[in-house]
Amino acid sequence: LLQGEVRADRRAAGQLSEAAESELVQQCEEQFAQLEKLQNEIILCEPDICENHQEQLCIFTLSRLAATDAELKLWMSMQPSSLAANAEILLHAGKDEMLKLCSELEMVVSCCEAKRDKLRETKELEQKWLEEKKQVLLAANDHIERLRVEKEKYSEHNILLETKAKIQKMKAYQEQLMESLGDILEKHVPLPQDESTASKKKKQNIPLKISEDLVSLSKILEVLMDKVMNTPHDPYVTIDHTFWPPYVEMLLRYGIAVRHQENNFKIRLETFF
Repeated sequence: LLQGEVRADRRAAGQLSEAAESELVQQCEEQFAQLEKLQNEIILCEPDICENHQEQLCIFTLSRLAATDAELKLWMSMQPSSLAANAEILLHAGKDEMLKLCSELEMVVSCCEAKRDKLRETKELEQKWLEEKKQVLLAANDHIERLRVEKEKYSEHNILLETKAKIQKMKAYQEQLMESLGDILEKHVPLPQDESTASKKKKQNIPLKISEDLVSLSKILEVLMDKVMNTPHDPYVTIDHTFWPPYVEMLLRYGIAVRHQENNFKIRLETFF
């Protein structure tokens, strides 16, 4: 609607009477003639300067600058006046200027609307980004709070108590395993008995001597394991009269124990890991 009104005003502004048009043309011709006269006077006043006369050129430039400055001050002190006194011409010129101003304002409005739409899209994107960052911040805060609660729950004292409880549990489990191993070895690998062995040796007419200080196979294994755990740098155990030779031979044959490379009277538990 506004653009239609502007076009109608432009068509109306383009219509001038013949008298007003002729008066405006006459005034323009007079102004052009005056400008031409002044330009000719300026050309005639300019001196002929050779290319080598740099000093004269500088003097002329300074004089022109002073003249231009004086003319500027003169124009600033003068009150502007309209070129034509005809009301119809002034009305036409005013309408023309108003129409140009309206056209420029339309362009400004169009640019502002485009910029507003662009800013609106940017605002929506920034709001979406802000919401995502808020969600990330909430998740991070929840994670931090959960870690803090876990830290309070598993403090150093609690960790120490749990470690002690695990150690006690492992010790109890070890004792249980050792008891089970002892029961199995006592049942299937008992200590040598004097009666049965004596009866066998008596049939073969071989004298029998069994030491009363012999230890069981479970005791030998326990000694070997304690030696490995207590002194891992020196895991060897010296074989004495309490170690029944068949037990030692069985441990060596089945890879449970190994002899010392330099001393055959020392054995250690085989490394199983």
